[in-house]
Amino acid sequence: MDTTTTDAETKGEKVGGVQVKPEKTDNVQNKQGKSEDELLPDHLEDVQLKPEKIEERKEEGPSFACDLCDAEIVHQIAQELLSGLATACVDNTTGGLFKNPAAVAVDIRKEMLEYILQRSESFVAEFVILEGGQEGEVLDHPFGIISAFLDDFDSMKRNWFSRVSGWLLSEMREDRVDDFVQEMELNSFWVLDRREAIGQTILKNVDFKNICHCSQKFSSEEELAEHRTQCGFRSVICENEGCSATFSAALTEKHDSTCPFKVLPCEQKCSEYLLRQEMDRHCITVCPMKLVNCPFYSIGCQPPVVQCMISEHCSENLHSHLLYILQFIHKEASVKCLKQRAAQIEQSSFSSGLGDVKVVRFFTVAVKDIEQKLGPFDYKQKDADSKEETKAEDTTKENNKDNVDTKGEVTKKEDSEEEDTKTEGTKGDVTKKDTKEEDTQKEDMNKEDIKEHTREEVRKKEDNMEEELKALTPMILN
Repeated sequence: MDTTTTDAETKGEKVGGVQVKPEKTDNVQNKQGKSEDELLPDHLEDVQLKPEKIEERKEEGPSFACDLCDAEIVHQIAQELLSGLATACVDNTTGGLFKNPAAVAVDIRKEMLEYILQRSESFVAEFVILEGGQEGEVLDHPFGIISAFLDDFDSMKRNWFSRVSGWLLSEMREDRVDDFVQEMELNSFWVLDRREAIGQTILKNVDFKNICHCSQKFSSEEELAEHRTQCGFRSVICENEGCSATFSAALTEKHDSTCPFKVLPCEQKCSEYLLRQEMDRHCITVCPMKLVNCPFYSIGCQPPVVQCMISEHCSENLHSHLLYILQFIHKEASVKCLKQRAAQIEQSSFSSGLGDVKVVRFFTVAVKDIEQKLGPFDYKQKDADSKEETKAEDTTKENNKDNVDTKGEVTKKEDSEEEDTKTEGTKGDVTKKDTKEEDTQKEDMNKEDIKEHTREEVRKKEDNMEEELKALTPMILN
C-alpha cells in the first residue's frame, strides 16, 4: 500500500467510509507497514465525523463571558507580584560579589511568571480532581493561594548563602527587599497596569469557587453589556470627596464603613460634622461634649463633667465646693460646723457671683473675704465630735450587751450540761493517757537496766584480762 497521502486525504474527504481530517505531515506507517486507516476497527469504518455540527453547537451556547474581577483583590495581587519578585531577586543574589538584584530582575521575572501561570492552570486539577478531594479541602482565599505560589518560587531561587543566613539576617533582608521594591517602582520597571492584567489571569485560574470574579456567560453582547452595569464585581470609585479608592460594587458598604473621608456626625453628640479620620482628634481636643475634670478636682470634686456644662455644674454644686474650701481653710473644724458655715455663706448677700468662679485660688480668696465680713467663725474641733460619736457608740454597745446577757443566762444552762458530758469524756481520755505514760516509763526503765547490766559484764571481762596479763608477765620475762 502506498504510504504517501492522497489528494482526498489532504482535502479532508471520505476515505474508506471515514471522514479524514487534513494532515500537515505525511501519513506515518506503523511497524507492520500499515497506515492509520488500515488500523481502524471494522465498526468504525462507516462512521462519519461531522465537525460542522460541532461548530454549530458551539455557536449555539453562550460565548460572551463577563470575566469581571474584584478590583481590590487584583490590586493586592499586583502588589504581591512586585514584592515577590523583589524577594526572589534579593535571595538569589545574597552574598554575591558580581550580581545585584537589578541585574537578574528581568530573567527572574520571566521565570516567575511562567512558574505561577503553570501552577495556577493546574491548581484545580492538582488539589481537587487528581487527588480525589472535595472542594472543602481547598479553603484558602485566592490571594493566599497566589502568595503561596510566590513563596514556593522564592524558596526555589534562594542560593546557599541566603538559606544559611536567612534566619540570622532577617531584618536586613526585609530592608533590602523593601528598598528594591521602591527602586523598581521609581524606575517603572514593572508597571501596575501590566501586573494587574497578569493578576486577573492568575485569579481566574485559581478562583474556582468564583469568590473574586464573575463567571457568568451570555449569548449576545447586548446581554453582556446590560449585565456589566449591574454586576457585583464592576469597579466603582468611592463617592466621598478626597477618596480615590476603587473597589467592587458589592463591597461598597464595607468600604463606606471604614473610609477615612466619610463625613460623620460627632460621636459625642455635638453639633459638628467631620471626617472619620479627624474624629478622634476632635473628640479629644476641641469637642464641647468631651468629659473633663471639675475645676475643683484638686480639692475633692472627683466626678467628670461635660466641658460645656462646667458653669452649670459649679452653680449647682456650690455647697459642696464651699465645704471643700472650708475644710481646706479650717482644717481643725468639725464637719457639722463646716456645713453650718457653708450654709451661712450661701444665705448671705455677699455670695452673689460666687458660683461663677471656676479657679480654686480665686474661689478661696472670695470665701475668706466673705468670712471676714460675716465675723469670726466659732467652731468645735474634730475631737469633740469624735468624743460625742464614741459616747453614742458606747451606749449602743451597752444596750447590746444587756440583750446579750439575757440571752446568755438561757444558754449558760445548756452550756453547763454540755460541759458535764465533756468532762466525763475527758476523764476517760485522761485515764487512757496515764496508762500509756506508765507503759512508756516501764519500757524506758527496762532499757536502762539492760544497758547497766551489759556495762557490768564488760567491766568484769576487762578485770579478768588484766589479772591474766599480770600473771603471765613474769613467766615471759624469765
